[in-house]
Amino acid sequence: MAFSALRDPGAPTSEEVLPEVVRVTRDLIRFDTSNHGDGRARGEGPVAEYIAAYLRDRGLEPVIVAPDPGEGPVRPSVFARWGGDRPDLPPILVHGHMDVVPARPEEWSVDPFAGEIRDGMLWGRGALDMKDMLGMMLASVDAMVTSGRRPRRDVILGFLADEEAGGARGAEWIAREHPELVADATVALSEVGGYTVTIGGRRAWLLQTGEKGHAWVRLTARGSSGHASAVRPDNAVTAIARAVAGIGAIDWPVELTETTRALLDGIRSLAGLPEDAAPERVLAEAGPAEPFLAATLRSTTTPTVIDAGFMQNVVPATAEARIDVRPLPGADEKVLDRLREAAGDDVTVEVLAEGHGYESPFSGTFVDAVRATIAELDPEAVVLPYLLNAGTDNVALRPLGLAGYGFVPMRVPDGFDLPGGYHAVDERVPLDTLAFGRRTLTALLERY
Repeated sequence: MAFSALRDPGAPTSEEVLPEVVRVTRDLIRFDTSNHGDGRARGEGPVAEYIAAYLRDRGLEPVIVAPDPGEGPVRPSVFARWGGDRPDLPPILVHGHMDVVPARPEEWSVDPFAGEIRDGMLWGRGALDMKDMLGMMLASVDAMVTSGRRPRRDVILGFLADEEAGGARGAEWIAREHPELVADATVALSEVGGYTVTIGGRRAWLLQTGEKGHAWVRLTARGSSGHASAVRPDNAVTAIARAVAGIGAIDWPVELTETTRALLDGIRSLAGLPEDAAPERVLAEAGPAEPFLAATLRSTTTPTVIDAGFMQNVVPATAEARIDVRPLPGADEKVLDRLREAAGDDVTVEVLAEGHGYESPFSGTFVDAVRATIAELDPEAVVLPYLLNAGTDNVALRPLGLAGYGFVPMRVPDGFDLPGGYHAVDERVPLDTLAFGRRTLTALLERY
């Protein structure tokens, strides 16, 4: 379906010409589910009720579960089992998160929570991360239920809270307190993978088959406090600055995993590059996706916050810093040991949250179903595996025995920087991309 009328900014937006996936995703964006971290959030309660009601209206029986909110907002997650034609097959868990990172309205061209349609795109916080996928999930249920079709196997639909702050009140809590909700699934399908890049004139779909790990680290330096005019060799600010500079100067080497080797081989083949072309040169062929992919070649330790002092003429007793750590799969301890060494003996290193990276096989019945679906709907394209440089709820769910994949099917128009839109000002998604994505997800669930 084309949306030429909607590409004219002055054209009226008629509800009758909007596909269900666009209408539903717009509804979801209009719920402000901003997550500021450290327990500070708007909460997912209203959008969880919307999703549960939508599923009930289509004959499913959703359940809402939530940890004790304490003094904060309720942080519910929604689950529903959608019966398939082959209940003898293990189900697939298809999940996404309902929360979004905050948006500053004064920086945006539109209200970030208005769900505005402009220039053939749906604008708003969560348009790419990841209310687009939630919209595809719900619209797939609608399309199949209203036409009397079913997925091939049972599908467990999960709509989770708190992913943007690490999932302590969402996926981690589910895995610990309610593993029965996903117990018999063997594959977990979620976010970030599935978008396309053009390489050598040919479209490639990037199927996320793994993720780097993550650790959020706090550094603390302590010293004697007092008047800044005195000589104080144990200045906490100096110690924390020295530690941050040392960590920031670490030059992590390129280390290829099974996934990144396969991705590099695929890009070299499409681009016609020699086998000895350097990894950075190869990934440059991926266009807007290059920054995301380049970060998967090595572990990273990135200083992000320094908190010290309260007045210019007072030496504080403590100073803190935060470090974002992204180790390659299996490199967690090696990376943290190197970070501690760089921080020095006079600084305390504390891991506040941690998730271990993984790689799932780029083979098997699920991957075969993805390839067959793309071959049907986008015959000239290829499917390549890649390692995600960030993290998703799959990390928390993987200990339950789930093989994690990322596939939000997004056929990206040439020139549109989809990876650059994650967490960005003026986040938006093309309407055509949403519509094609819903068709692709529906076809995948019918085939797998």
